[in-house]
Amino acid sequence: MSNTQGTTGLIGWIDERFPLTKSIREHLTEYYAPKNFNFWYFFGSLALLVLVNQILTGIWLTMNYKPSASEAFASVEYIMRDVNWGWLIRYMHSTGASAFFIMVYLHMYRALIYGSHKKPRELLWIFGVVIFLCLMAEAFMGYLLPWGQMSYWGAQVIINLFSALPVIGQDLSVWIRGDYVISDATLNRFFSLHVIALPLVLIGLVFVHILALHEVGSNNPDGLEIKKLRDNKGIPLDGIPFHPYYTVKDLFGVVVFLLFFAVVVFFTPEMGGYFLEHPNFDPADSLKTPLHIAPVWYFTPFYAMLRAVPSFAGTQVWGVLVMAAAIFILFFLPWLDRSSVRSIRYRGWSFKLILTAFLVSFLILGYLGALPTTPARTTMAQFCTIIYFAFFFLLPVLPVFEKTKSVPERVTWK
Repeated sequence: MSNTQGTTGLIGWIDERFPLTKSIREHLTEYYAPKNFNFWYFFGSLALLVLVNQILTGIWLTMNYKPSASEAFASVEYIMRDVNWGWLIRYMHSTGASAFFIMVYLHMYRALIYGSHKKPRELLWIFGVVIFLCLMAEAFMGYLLPWGQMSYWGAQVIINLFSALPVIGQDLSVWIRGDYVISDATLNRFFSLHVIALPLVLIGLVFVHILALHEVGSNNPDGLEIKKLRDNKGIPLDGIPFHPYYTVKDLFGVVVFLLFFAVVVFFTPEMGGYFLEHPNFDPADSLKTPLHIAPVWYFTPFYAMLRAVPSFAGTQVWGVLVMAAAIFILFFLPWLDRSSVRSIRYRGWSFKLILTAFLVSFLILGYLGALPTTPARTTMAQFCTIIYFAFFFLLPVLPVFEKTKSVPERVTWK
């Protein structure tokens, strides 16, 4: 017996009870994406692939991990040495954490250069920034779990930053730790948040991010709305079905990504101490402070901004506020960028100049945040922090003197 969609058999039976065929049509075979996507559009699907990797490897690691201050480090060593393929699962998870941030940073940069944050995609961008914040929290919680030296002391430094906040700082830091010091209580609550709460939130956010994307449609390198020009059947003239065209293209990107991912996992999982810090191979010792404490590389740009702000009256409150502002200003990007042109292809040299300065300053801050402080490095970090914020403050006034190029009516194949 056929259903309303005209399908029979098992698929028809499912369609009568669940919108399977309808969902496939709306989000794959009849979801029309611009036909001029380039390599920058790989990183969204690759971020989703890495998320799946993190969830699956995290489940297997949880089976042998013990969230106890007295047993956590030993359980990680047990996974590495005695569990069948445990070393591979652990390295896939640790490498996947860095790969996730690489994909997300490239995905966000692509949005900047092609104007994917502009109307009507403001909410899509906001969902993306919330995903970024959730990912940072997820990574921070997971960083403590190996209970190595850098995990312990890195968490100590970051949580102590909250105590710099006026009025609520001390109580907030105690609430986060669950104790007056980093202890078994801290490890247990971080484990619960990392394994259960934050992954559920992250999956939900990714789901609504994709729903929002499919509602407004994908942007493209020309920054044009392909929905404006349609044929007599209502199909966008410059669009092609996402499946099979872009599913095949994304599979090519997946293969290339997995080749690089495998090289790192099998040959250099520590990545010179950037993916897995060398002090973290020693068990946590509350009586022995590492010579230099720094967060993982994907947090170092914001950590460098924190250290660039001088302390006043013995408190780092202004540094904490600057670090927080560097992240939360991203929420306002759709309204700060007032240019009538989306894509960098048709924007003037002034936008290209400040975007390049923004990118270079962010990379330099990431490098400085991983190094011990010196007067020269602090000065450089202060200069780069100013450039970082200047990018956002210049965006609203840029259209006044920016000379843009004429935007074509149809997408191009440049």
